[in-house]
Amino acid sequence: MTIPADRLSDPAVRALVAAINSNDEQAFFAALTPDATMSDDGSDRDLRQWSDQEIFGSRGHMDVESESDGGRSLVANYRNDTWGAMRTRWSFTVADGKVSRFETGQA
Repeated sequence: MTIPADRLSDPAVRALVAAINSNDEQAFFAALTPDATMSDDGSDRDLRQWSDQEIFGSRGHMDVESESDGGRSLVANYRNDTWGAMRTRWSFTVADGKVSRFETGQA
């Protein structure tokens, strides 16, 4: 069973996941702090390049299976047109109501 994006506990994470799932690049960056960072499978990546490749250029979508840590840690089935579907883990750091860092990788 999946958790709809609008039911996620943390408002900042909820906004980011909703932006990913609606393929809304403007809302995605609005949900992030200006200096936000991220990593994929333990390697820091350029956020704009990664999001263009893994989300917006390939129609990325998250089906959240579970959340913990007050909604700042997720397990989700993530799919995009490049890689297909995979089980992923996501952790988020939130500052001033926006995501300042997220880390993702295979679960």
